[in-house]
Formats: sequence, structure tokens, C-alpha cells
Amino acid sequence: MSGAASALFVLDIKGRCLISRDYRGDVSVTQAENFFSKLQEKEGDLESSGPVCYDNGVTYMFIQHNNVYLMTASRQNCNAASLLLFLHRIVNVFKHYFEELEEESLRDNFVVVYELLDEMMDFGYPQYTEANILSEFIKTDAYRLEVTQRPPMAVTNAVSWRSEGLSYKNNEVFLDVVESVHILVNSNGQIIRSEVVGALKMRTYLSGMPECKLGLNDRLLLEAQGRTSKGKAIDLDDIKFHQCVRLARFENDRTISFIPPDGAFDLMTYRLSTQVKPLIWVEAQVERHSRSRMEMTVKARSQFKERSTATNVEIELPIPSDATNPNIRTSMGSATYAPERDALVWKIKSLPGNKEYMLRAELKLPSVISEDSVPDRKAPIRVKFEIPYFTVSGIQVSYRKKWISWVRYITMGGEYELRLI
Repeated sequence: MSGAASALFVLDIKGRCLISRDYRGDVSVTQAENFFSKLQEKEGDLESSGPVCYDNGVTYMFIQHNNVYLMTASRQNCNAASLLLFLHRIVNVFKHYFEELEEESLRDNFVVVYELLDEMMDFGYPQYTEANILSEFIKTDAYRLEVTQRPPMAVTNAVSWRSEGLSYKNNEVFLDVVESVHILVNSNGQIIRSEVVGALKMRTYLSGMPECKLGLNDRLLLEAQGRTSKGKAIDLDDIKFHQCVRLARFENDRTISFIPPDGAFDLMTYRLSTQVKPLIWVEAQVERHSRSRMEMTVKARSQFKERSTATNVEIELPIPSDATNPNIRTSMGSATYAPERDALVWKIKSLPGNKEYMLRAELKLPSVISEDSVPDRKAPIRVKFEIPYFTVSGIQVSYRKKWISWVRYITMGGEYELRLI
């Protein structure tokens, strides 16, 4: 086998080694510290250099979390993406044990850190990265280790993400289909970026080792079976599954078959890059009266069907940084002046479909403007919202009612920006 990591290091903010684990004996702590010092002197801002660097025959991969850096080094042609993902998994495991990963928590838990690193990587190859499984036989309290413990079955089992022997009085499964809408509109009202990112989020409380199955209104599945859907069939892009999903089964008949982890996890994420009509459209008109006063008229219109309702709508309207004493009136909801954000924040608790509401604001500006003053930055209008029982993609999950308690659908505003002012 090739492509293994030679060593793993945890460095402080100045590049001094706090933790080191040598797996193959060909990269020393001194080499890692010298490389990191050179990198800091050369780049200044480490993020600008990228997370993968090559120096004197060694490839270094690192990430930063709070005031520490986690870094792997390898002399082989390794899979950089895999090792960077492994570093992020280490962060998750350490946070599971220490609540927060920082230099102080590492210094207080050296013994546990080395035990975890021994289990998570063997001879440079990643092994077990599930925090729930590791916590079954590596205890933070040293006194609990007096009795020799047998590794849980999950470590020697093909199902490494779930322990055996789980038992619940009531078997329950909850599924949330969450979609985030990302939209960017330019000053001419044209959509220049449109994307929907979705996730199937599950919480499972099931006894034993249950086999679960789900189906989707996926176009490929329906065409293969010669069936038609009551709603529309969808084309999903960039599908990513949790490791519990049987990929061969999905490729064969598009059925999502899996033995779920215990508790909360993301079963699947997906993306749709089709053109999406903005669900909430905002129009803004700004009038400046001489140089001392400004009036703003804003219309917010919901562009979805009447049977749906958007909740917790928040519209952030940028204003000049030197504006004062805003006088705001709204036809629905409430608006406040947020000087720390240089914005007016308009909140509408409930916005039904095909409705339009207005906001009018009058702001005072300084009467004297310096000739050297920098023009106000043109920040975008930002919109946040939630629409329950609704998805943009039209995705539908089919399942057997016996084993699932509910399926909820919700659409949220993600990076939703309109550059109209």
C-alpha cells in the first residue's frame, strides 16, 4: 500500500509542536517546526498559501482550529483530500471529548490525545473516526481504565458507525428534508447565481441493527421502472451519502438502503443548479434630498403559492454608515436600526404567499461632506426566511409508515443577496 501519512503534529499559533505522533519514522518534529516557521515568515497569512504545501521531499497538509494547527506530513504520493478530511474528523473527536479544541484543552489531556491518535491512525492510515464508538473504550476519566475492556463490536464489525445491543422502549425515526436557496441578483435585477443545496437530516432511535429503506421521486428511478410520479420527477446533482448507505444498491435500483447510526446524522446531501425563481423579491428606491436627508421605499413580495407561508423573514437593508435618526414605517412586521451592521433590519414573523408589504424610512445625513470622503460601499440586500412544508426542488421521500415517525420539509434562505441599492 502507498500514500500513507508519515506523522501527525498539533502546533500552537506560533508553530511550536504541542503533540506529535510519528507513524513511519521519516519526518521529524524539527523538520515540521522549521517548515512551519518558514511558511509563516514567507506567507504571513497562512490561509492564502492553501492547506497543502511541498518542501524538501515532504508534503505537508494542515488546518487551523481556534489557536492550534493540525498538520500531517508524508513523503509518499498520498491522497491530500483524504488526509485533510481526517484532520477535520480529529477536530470533531477532540471536541466530543474536550467540549472545545484549543491549546489549553490539549495540554490538560495529553494522555487521552495520544490514546485517540493511536486508535484513529495506524502506520499512517486512517482507521476509526466515529466519536461515539471511540468513547466506548477510551474514557476521559483515567480511573475507568483500570478494568481491561474489550473493544466494542463496532470496531471489529463491518458496521463501524453503530454499536450492537442498542435497545429503546419506543422505536422512533425523524426525517427532515432541509433545502437552502442561494441566489445572487445584480443591480439590473438579473439572476447571476442560483442554486439549491439540500440535506436529508435524520434522528434515529432504533433497537438492534435495523435495515432501513427510502425512495425518492428521482427521474432515473422512475424511468427505469416505467412509472410516473404524482408530482414532478427531479434530477439531483452532486449526491453525497453518509457511509452507512449501500452504494451498490443505490446504483442498481436507486433505493437508499442503510443501517443508520444512533442519534442525529445527515443521511444525504444534494445540489440542484437549475434556475430558481426568487421566493421573496425585494425592490428598493432611494431618494436623496440635498445632502442632509434620504428617503427609502422598499417593497417585499412573496413569489410562491398562497398555500405556503414564510416565517421568521428578516430583510437587511444597507444604509450609509453616517446615517442617523431613522424614522421607519412598515405595513407589516417591525423594523429597527442596526448601527453595528450599517443597516435597517425588517422582520416579518409571517409572510403568506403572493403578498406584498412596504417599508418607508427617512434618514438624516451629515450636512457637511469632506472632499476626501470615500463613497459608501454598496452592500447587498440580504434576506433570511423559512418556509415549512415546502421544497423548491419538489423532492418527495417514500417510505414505509411503520418505521418512521414523521417527514418534515422546509426551505430556508441561504446566501440570498440582491444588489439592488
